[in-house]
Amino acid sequence: MPDKEENKKEQKPEAKEEKKEVKEEKKPVKEEKKKEAPKTEAKPEKAGAPGKKFDSKFKGKKGFDKRRGRGGRGPEDREFDQKTLDIARVTRVTKGGKRMRFRALVVQGNRKGRVGFGIAKGADVAISVNKAGNRAKKKMIDVPFKNDTIPHEIRAKYAAARVMLKPAVRGSGIKAGGAVRAVLEVAGIPNVTGKIMGSKNKINNVKATFKALESLAKVEGDKKENKKPAKKLFIKKEEAPKNK
Repeated sequence: MPDKEENKKEQKPEAKEEKKEVKEEKKPVKEEKKKEAPKTEAKPEKAGAPGKKFDSKFKGKKGFDKRRGRGGRGPEDREFDQKTLDIARVTRVTKGGKRMRFRALVVQGNRKGRVGFGIAKGADVAISVNKAGNRAKKKMIDVPFKNDTIPHEIRAKYAAARVMLKPAVRGSGIKAGGAVRAVLEVAGIPNVTGKIMGSKNKINNVKATFKALESLAKVEGDKKENKKPAKKLFIKKEEAPKNK
């Protein structure tokens, strides 16, 4: 009997040792699994990237425009060059007090013979300039060219402003000053001479310049194109006498 009890006591610690070994073997297996499959964080797709769909997350981001996509400005805005000639602070007295606004004078052109001007008021300088630019696009005129200059000399008057424009030789460039020079540069006339002979008011000088450009005679080549084709005259052929 004592021998059996000793055998049992001896067997118990051996069994415990085996269990410990099993537990120790399981631990490295878990570590291997962690190493094999590391977690990868999904990065958000950038808006406007090629070959990727646009994500609604980037709707409110700076520089995004719904109508033209990412960027804001489109090719239409880059066609015309814009020059701001005058910005004035205007106050109007009302019953409640003085109301202050800004007035902007803007000239736009494509430097290929099309030019326009706009005058607008706004609560802010940027608002007034944008308004004036939009009005300038709606009031565009075409300037005729002949030998890289205007076809003939012309004078125009608007209110107290008087302007004279003369054709110039190739290579002379634009010889003019003030608001007249800005209009001629944006219009894209390569060689011309201009002179302000009356008031120095920029708005009146711009209006006088546009009046002069509008009244320029069209180039001869344009007139031929506009002419209708001449009607063909059909002459009756004399009938040959019939042989009896």
